[in-house]
Amino acid sequence: MPQDYNKDAYPEPPSRTPMENKQTAVPNPAVLITKVFYYTVDLPVSTFRGIVERFRGDKKAYYYHQKFRRVPELTQCQQGDFLCYYEAEMQWRRDYKVDQEIVKVMQNRLKACQQREGHSYVQNCQKEIKQFKETSQAFQSRYGDLGAYGSARKCLMKQKERMMKEAQKE
Repeated sequence: MPQDYNKDAYPEPPSRTPMENKQTAVPNPAVLITKVFYYTVDLPVSTFRGIVERFRGDKKAYYYHQKFRRVPELTQCQQGDFLCYYEAEMQWRRDYKVDQEIVKVMQNRLKACQQREGHSYVQNCQKEIKQFKETSQAFQSRYGDLGAYGSARKCLMKQKERMMKEAQKE
């Protein structure tokens, strides 16, 4: 410490920290419960897992996300093949969630560009605006007006109706 510091403004810290003053001789139940859990559950499980991982060696398991194989669409299912209908429905739901996330990512990119550029975002964020419009229009054309109970069958019927309207225009 410098020699000229003000002792009134900055008093010296105590040279020894005070000792904890225990009120009772009974141990804390929370500490007791955590120790019991650690020694009865956590330690054996961690030890067993360490032993198993040593035997596995280089075959390390990575837990990222599940990859599903593509399944046939509803148009490719045989009539009365309910398992194929179910798989097509689940595939449609996964695609729907992925498309929702794509729109959210594009929206976040546009918001970030707007935040970054300020009032001149219209000129400087043309690429992001165009990408967001394209993705949102594609999402709306495929999934719009399906309602809360949208399904692969409803989406297919909507697509069929849109194709029939386009055929009538020609």
